[in-house]
Amino acid sequence: MKITFYLLLMVLATSFQVKGQKSRLTPENNPADKSLIKEENYQMAWYMLKDSIKIEIGKTRTEIQKKKERIYIITTVEMPSAPTTWVDSTIVGRKKLEPIYHSSFNQQRDMALNFSEQVTGYYNDKESGEKTEISESVDLPFFDSNFYPQLIRWLPLKAGYANTIAIFDFNPKTGSGVLTSTIKNTEQATMELKGAIKEVWKVTVTDDISKNAAISTYYIEKESRKVLKQEIDMGGRKMVMELFD
Repeated sequence: MKITFYLLLMVLATSFQVKGQKSRLTPENNPADKSLIKEENYQMAWYMLKDSIKIEIGKTRTEIQKKKERIYIITTVEMPSAPTTWVDSTIVGRKKLEPIYHSSFNQQRDMALNFSEQVTGYYNDKESGEKTEISESVDLPFFDSNFYPQLIRWLPLKAGYANTIAIFDFNPKTGSGVLTSTIKNTEQATMELKGAIKEVWKVTVTDDISKNAAISTYYIEKESRKVLKQEIDMGGRKMVMELFD
């Protein structure tokens, strides 16, 4: 009797685990509305909040290109305090939004990742002078960690929507592999932009990259699905990014 009961528990546990795995969003389990993906070019101002005062620390420009089989996302970050421009490039498949390539170049490090049956590439730490060659086998499907903020815009958002997203991130200091981003909640809200009131989805997100210490809140316009504002809260510090072009 005890053995039968134990086996039943094992079967139930396995069943719940499989269901949980299916619910986590991956390129194989992807409800994104592809019709929402548009070619676009937009800029956001990046602020640090200190005692309710906004201090601009930089600007970001993002370009999205749709090709026959791929989507290209190129983001440049310009900061007065940085001697060089930060450039991130991401390529995903157009059908499943699966990762194909990601690179990031800034004054601290250079990194390039190629995604296929293995994740290959390199990470060059410019501060320490140490270069790490990357070759990792990954058994689970995932999205590129740099891509998931865009993915959120195209999900079937509604009040109370929550889910988890499988992402791959590489960092030799904190570890790498398949991690989780969590959409904790989605609310209907309004915000003012350039004197106009916008209907938005307010989406609260954390991820394993920051050990869920950083909370990002995206304000996504319902009609266009543009990110009008992003707030980042971490350890008492707050940053805001706001669309201006």
